[in-house]
Amino acid sequence: MTDQLTKEAIELLKKLISKQSFSGEENETALLIMQWFSGHKIKFESDKHNVWAKNKHFDTAKKTILLNSHHDTVKPNKGYTKNPFNPEVSNGKLYGLGSNDAGGCLVSLLATFTYFYERNNLKYNFVIVASAEEESSGPNGLNSMLKIIPPIDFAIIGEPTLMQLAIAEKGLLVLDCEAKGTPGHAAHGIGDNAIYNAINDINWFQNFEFPIQSDTLGKVKMTVTQIKAGSQHNVIPASCNYVVDIRVTDAYSNQEVLEIIHSNVKSTVVARSLRLNASSIPKNHPVVQAGIKLGRETYGSPTLSDQAVLDCPSLKLGPGQSLRSHTADEFIYIKEIEEGIDLYIKILKEIL
Repeated sequence: MTDQLTKEAIELLKKLISKQSFSGEENETALLIMQWFSGHKIKFESDKHNVWAKNKHFDTAKKTILLNSHHDTVKPNKGYTKNPFNPEVSNGKLYGLGSNDAGGCLVSLLATFTYFYERNNLKYNFVIVASAEEESSGPNGLNSMLKIIPPIDFAIIGEPTLMQLAIAEKGLLVLDCEAKGTPGHAAHGIGDNAIYNAINDINWFQNFEFPIQSDTLGKVKMTVTQIKAGSQHNVIPASCNYVVDIRVTDAYSNQEVLEIIHSNVKSTVVARSLRLNASSIPKNHPVVQAGIKLGRETYGSPTLSDQAVLDCPSLKLGPGQSLRSHTADEFIYIKEIEEGIDLYIKILKEIL
């Protein structure tokens, strides 16, 4: 059964690659996922471009595992030498946009869910969500499904980790900041230069270290990434706007980080969103211990995924390599998908 599911999963991935599925435009890939469920006689539901299902013998008295990965992609960059929508196989590699991020993970989880779908007397329920708008952190992705699907006790998020166990993931906080001053003529030097005021706060962002470090994710990292000020050479600017990208660890919530910033800088600071918090799962959690027993290693991930919208313990785990994501001529090894399905099933068997 596993061999057949693996072959079907690889063929599904080829079909997914051949369809454009930029964030918010995932209707064609959603149809392919629905066809997978229909072909395996699995009852499913959909909302916008999200497709989801429960295991056949779902029992509300049991705890529930969420299996999730996304079927949207970024737009191909200009460095592509291959057709990003042509699922080409060469030297054991399957090329195509979304093959690595996160098509290989998605089809592997679909095969895994299908493997367990009809089984009775499972210790846990399963819910699978093939979600949209992950790449854009859009409003109609996994976050929109949490009020629709049953309550989740813990989750496995399919992202390329080389099937190692990402037990923590940094959150994201983006700040729009404005340092204010008083305009004046540059020749006279009269005025309060907003750029100079901004420099003081930017120096703080550059040098401040949060006192608590995460065991798995290390330090909170703050980086000023954009700045804009002034209208002409001889006018002292009254305003200087800049953007700060903050990668938050599981030692702090986004709200706590924002409060510390407000108490230390004079600039006006507005967070674009507070919902993309850091994520983690205890190392002693049964699903993590199952992976360790099978030779997998644990680590903390610096990249953001749909884990950020969950408030339950979550593990990031999947075939493929994160460094290949969003690169030109993206690919995943066929053997990585084969290994991914095998390991997903073995890890879950350990806790079922």
